Amino acid sequence: MEYRADNFDVAVIGAGHAGIEAALAASRLGCRTAIFTINMDAVGNLPCNPAIGGTAKGHLVFEIDALGGEMGRAADYATIQSRMLNMSKGPAVQSLRAQVDRRRYSEYMKHALELQENLYLKQAEICALRKCGDGWELVTRLGAVHQSKCVIIASGTFLGGKIFVGDVNYEGGPDGMFAATSLTSSLRELGITLRRFKTGTPARVLRSSIDTTNLECQEGDEIVTPFACDTVTPPENVAVCHVSWTNERTKQVILDNLHRSPLYGGDIEGVGPRYCPSIEDKIVRFAEKKRHQCFIEPCGLNTEEMYLQGISSSLPEDVQIALYRTMDGLADVHIMRPAYAIEYDCVDPQELRLTLEFKAHPGLYGAGQFNGSSGYEEAAAQGLVAGVNAALKIKGDEEFILKRSESYIGTLIDDLVTKGVTDPYRMMTSRSEYRLLLRQDNAEERLTEKGYSIGLVSQGQYDAYLERKTAKYAEIERIRKTVFSPTQELNDILVSRETTPVTTGVHMDDLLRRPQVDYACLAAVDAQRPELPMKIWKQAETEIKYEGYIKRELAAVAEMKRLEEKKLPESTDYSTIVGLRLEAVEKLNRVRPENIGQASRISGVSPADISVLLIWLTKQERSQ
Repeated sequence: MEYRADNFDVAVIGAGHAGIEAALAASRLGCRTAIFTINMDAVGNLPCNPAIGGTAKGHLVFEIDALGGEMGRAADYATIQSRMLNMSKGPAVQSLRAQVDRRRYSEYMKHALELQENLYLKQAEICALRKCGDGWELVTRLGAVHQSKCVIIASGTFLGGKIFVGDVNYEGGPDGMFAATSLTSSLRELGITLRRFKTGTPARVLRSSIDTTNLECQEGDEIVTPFACDTVTPPENVAVCHVSWTNERTKQVILDNLHRSPLYGGDIEGVGPRYCPSIEDKIVRFAEKKRHQCFIEPCGLNTEEMYLQGISSSLPEDVQIALYRTMDGLADVHIMRPAYAIEYDCVDPQELRLTLEFKAHPGLYGAGQFNGSSGYEEAAAQGLVAGVNAALKIKGDEEFILKRSESYIGTLIDDLVTKGVTDPYRMMTSRSEYRLLLRQDNAEERLTEKGYSIGLVSQGQYDAYLERKTAKYAEIERIRKTVFSPTQELNDILVSRETTPVTTGVHMDDLLRRPQVDYACLAAVDAQRPELPMKIWKQAETEIKYEGYIKRELAAVAEMKRLEEKKLPESTDYSTIVGLRLEAVEKLNRVRPENIGQASRISGVSPADISVLLIWLTKQERSQ
């Protein structure tokens, strides 16, 4: 029997990383919000690797924080080891990665939801979603019917979830929870296109059964960088990780049992992540490689479970035991939780607008793995954008869309919505054509103003940001005006850095543009240097050192902005535009781009098609 339950402005289905940010954003913007989860003890769960950040993903966390999201604070609270990746490379690709205590992270997020005004956390499976007037009805398994003006689906890998371990498969969600099995039919009745994707996770093993004697030890950074701009005391590195490798014996165990893999036996229909394949997939696809890396990472401080990053699998349990025990340090390893693959339902993201609202269903939004992405950080970023837009829609305010040129979040959403996906999407720095502009160190300068104008960034956080911004630009100005005499002390520094000594006065900014010279090495001759936090002077140094490249990217941004200002009518029938190729007509009618810039990024739309669109749009504007 169904019964009338509660009414909400925004209802969020799922309390993973996407759902959390969506619910917090909507409630903080004044909307009465509900967030539904199958298991309240799994709010903010980290069912795969117990880490936040990483290459490009760290950028997303900094951007979420700059916009007023919660992931960065939770990560700082739960960090047990922190490392800045790619330090030998340029600042555009340097990314923060934090190993976190997965229970501590989950506890923080659950408590944040419980304490949030306007937000109601509920344990319930949503089994049906029905259109109701200008809003929606959500029906739980227990028959409660909740009404909501907007709904955000953030179902993660639970929707139609199916677990695979060898020839054993069954309905289920991650970490032994049950799947959401009923909602799929409601979505299909709404005409929403669903597809099957797959992801996997490695085994968890007992710490005491690992011999670390001959393994490479991986410690955290000496100076820890927090994710959140308002984290006063940086996290401490209290854990170490280790590195092992597969070998020829590992490879042989897998090849001998490949016929028992559901991935190669045809049992798994879903498409897996291209950039995070299982170990059996690695062995087949990269047959020439003699070994593959395995990072042995702690799942937390109060557990003996260790995570074998890089060795995910869906092979039978006995084969998993055999293959892990061929690796250095794992000869006597005890598996606590076997590896598994999980197949789940997700949407074609080309059915969504850049706000993450369904084109055909106003008030319905998608976020996270439901949209065909992978990763906690990608999910959280989408959740924040969906939550903000749902709230703005209810309030009647202008929608919130981030551009590719101003954020990785904008790049992520534009890629999903415009280009679509054929496998789970993972953010990488190479996906952005403006990555020198979109560094993680300048995320707050790019996005804090936006977060503040929306209402997610507090006055205190905004004022602190303005102080840091003022200090940075004051230091840049001082550096430009500072001139060093050609002293012996200066030339000794330059020679020690294997760069040419000077014979005349030289501006400090000219020295900083030399690849061998950095801000820190000039301290001895820079008498007027103020006391500044490292974060500020590093930003100033980067702005000066890469000034020429930054100007070049800004010119490209200006050109793309010109195209994005040319709006395309939503009702356009592209089959009526003479000169467009058939493939372009098909793609344009399906994606329905909001402007010429977005149209230019659709796969199958050529520069010639864009020229035709520009001519057509000009004629349309003149005729009005």
